Amino acid sequence: MKKDIKVCLVSSSGGHLTHLYMLKSFWQDKDRFWVTFDKEDARSLLKDEKMYPCYYPSNRSIKALIINAYRAFKILGKERPDLIISCGAAVAVPFFYVGKLFGAKLIYIEVYDRIDSSSLTGKLVYPVADRFIVQWEELKKVYKKAVYLGSIF
Repeated sequence: MKKDIKVCLVSSSGGHLTHLYMLKSFWQDKDRFWVTFDKEDARSLLKDEKMYPCYYPSNRSIKALIINAYRAFKILGKERPDLIISCGAAVAVPFFYVGKLFGAKLIYIEVYDRIDSSSLTGKLVYPVADRFIVQWEELKKVYKKAVYLGSIF
């Protein structure tokens, strides 16, 4: 019998979190947990979900990167997910690299508003992502190994 898959969904709050939440048809029947900012929108959206807070603000912050790398070791060491999915932003970076060390498969979805240029987070996780998904065909010129699946909206 195939073992159930455990999924970590990691993102900043706001639009990135909404993006991941829209994948509910995929994650709703999986053993899962979330890593996001401890903010009102996240608490409200994820009120019935297992959620771990990460440090914020995290964009372009070495301090946040170090703190969230420490949290990634603690959380991923405890939970041991088989799969980590993210669509950004910066909090994805430490969770992807630490997750890779723990043997998790990594799926990154470049956000919808990136049509023909990369995001900083996308650039940083691209080398370790097992699947890199773009929502615009034009982005395959930027990310050569990307898979175009169209919009998730």
